[in-house]
Amino acid sequence: MTDVEIVTASMAAYRTQDRDAAERIFARDFVFTSPQDDRIDRATWFEVCFPTADRFVWYELLEIVRSGTGVLSLYEYELQTGERYRNTELAVVRDGQIAEVQVFFGGQV
Repeated sequence: MTDVEIVTASMAAYRTQDRDAAERIFARDFVFTSPQDDRIDRATWFEVCFPTADRFVWYELLEIVRSGTGVLSLYEYELQTGERYRNTELAVVRDGQIAEVQVFFGGQV
């Protein structure tokens, strides 16, 4: 699979809460970063960020492109509160797995 296909598969696993698929996609040394939070490791990401049923009504990947350093994805989601947001992520793929995701929180739409 290409880097873009791997990131697309990770987004699908996230959207459908397919933990088994996500476990195969994210590297053992995976890290997640954002401008607002400290770096978190794979175990913490799966515990804190992966479960979405209690927060999201829907989640949609809008665009995904290969960049020089990774794969950029733009997605939109709606929270249970009715608020909608659009974010951008940069994923770094190494050896067929996602090694790092940097999320850049966008604005409310």
